[in-house]
Amino acid sequence: MISQILLSPQPTTTATAKLRQIFGSVHPHCCPSLLNFHLHTVYSDGQMQPDDLIHQAIALQVEHISITDHHTVEGYFQACQVLEQQEPRKLPNLHIGIEINASLLFTEVHILGYGFDPNHPLIDPYLQGKTTAGIDYQAKSVINAIHHAGGLAVLAHPARYRRSPEELVPAAAALGIDGIETYYCYTNSIPWKPSNRQTQEVKQLGDRFELLHTCGTDSHGLSISTRL
Repeated sequence: MISQILLSPQPTTTATAKLRQIFGSVHPHCCPSLLNFHLHTVYSDGQMQPDDLIHQAIALQVEHISITDHHTVEGYFQACQVLEQQEPRKLPNLHIGIEINASLLFTEVHILGYGFDPNHPLIDPYLQGKTTAGIDYQAKSVINAIHHAGGLAVLAHPARYRRSPEELVPAAAALGIDGIETYYCYTNSIPWKPSNRQTQEVKQLGDRFELLHTCGTDSHGLSISTRL
């Protein structure tokens, strides 16, 4: 766990440097076999216990994962304890994450935060288990809080909102967002695979604005390999 309070508004921690390297190499076939940066547990709106999630990741030999529960990191800390109890072997790298509701262009979107310090005071309003209000609810405030806490901010599933990716991605980029969830299964298919049309559209936008690309199943069910 990162414990030092960071004062710089830019992501500069070792954790985020590593994440930048990982996201820089993401491709359509990374998820869910190698990478899965969007997972939910019972601590928000998922069905999996953190220990079940970790044991699945070990069995599937996933290299990097992140629990991104809504407005809480309790599932992440529980998962850390589970990993500490495992026998020495190939274990997944667990990265701290969160999913935060925010307003962007008067539209509610979800912003994923990675590699941040959960003890930083600016991130505290987003760890209370519920959507914020007022200035804290604005996408600019969410992105700034993640950055001040040393993390990376990513726009989740850009093609799932009332406004189009062509509107939302440039707006998020203007606010300093670091990346977008490019590889996402919008059809909830089994097996999980990125939706071709949306992936191409979102990737082009991400490349245009020089954003990082991420991937994740957005699992809410009992399998980390599917969404539901």
